[in-house]
Amino acid sequence: MNCYIHGFGAYVPERILTNDDLAAMVETSDAWITSRTGIKRRRILADGERTSDAGTHAAREALAEAGLAPSAVTHLLFGTCTPDQFCPSTACITAAKLSLSNNAVAYDFNAACSAFLFGLLQCRALLAAEPDACVLLICGEALSRRLNWQDRSTCVLFGDGAGAVICSHRKEGALARLEDVVCATDGSLRDLISIGGGSARRYDLGDPVGEDFFLSMQGREVFKHAVRSMAQICKDILARNALRAEDVHMLVPHQANIRIIEAVNSRLNFPKERVFTNLADYGNTSAASIPLALYDARKQGRMPSGTRVLMTTFGSGLTWAAGLLRME
Repeated sequence: MNCYIHGFGAYVPERILTNDDLAAMVETSDAWITSRTGIKRRRILADGERTSDAGTHAAREALAEAGLAPSAVTHLLFGTCTPDQFCPSTACITAAKLSLSNNAVAYDFNAACSAFLFGLLQCRALLAAEPDACVLLICGEALSRRLNWQDRSTCVLFGDGAGAVICSHRKEGALARLEDVVCATDGSLRDLISIGGGSARRYDLGDPVGEDFFLSMQGREVFKHAVRSMAQICKDILARNALRAEDVHMLVPHQANIRIIEAVNSRLNFPKERVFTNLADYGNTSAASIPLALYDARKQGRMPSGTRVLMTTFGSGLTWAAGLLRME
């Protein structure tokens, strides 16, 4: 069953937090952040703005490009590790904001930074089971709400945003076709990147919030596993599809850290001009990272018809994935 993309959408908040802004909040500097991460600025949700709001904006743009009304959506999948709340799902909240049909299926899933490619895997499976489905895949995060702003090793890395695509089995009017997607996990390394606040710890009314409530990361170990896993799964998906690096026109990696991106590409050996990055402007937006990158690359005219795009990602779980898109 073919999985075609008919619309792309994206949203980033208006508020910009620069490296100089962070230097006034925590012991760091623009030079320190830029040299170690490649990030210059990131977007932060306004007070009162939620993950579902960012996702709703991105979804509306994707629907508009696809020329579809919200009523056409049969399934809404929302990938996030920073939902509005534990229950109800951010997908259900977003479905209401979009005025989707009461018969639409809506649910959240959490693959952290790998959510977009895990979501495409689900889209393809749904279309195989229900060929007439119209799937809205949204990936969005509000990581600024779960950062310890006194921890410079993490607070400088992340930003907020959302991306969305419309998927169906119809080739007519399609913008891209999903050629393949491969996903993997290793739960034994779950402690390398984590956000607390769940059922692992009991909270009583009035208890203070501890450090475990916020995002924590073992940076050196994450770097090692990210580079190895992303590079290998890219090689795996190319071999599985009888492709060489020369057959790929653009590499769109997870926008986590410029050093990770460069290290992954050193193992894949793509020309620098064929590796897309927008990391400097948004930081690591987790689940929204790859859809935001695809959106920007299209807007810049770098993904014309016939372009084959190799996507790869890595996140908490641990999770990692690779996917191939062919622009129509």
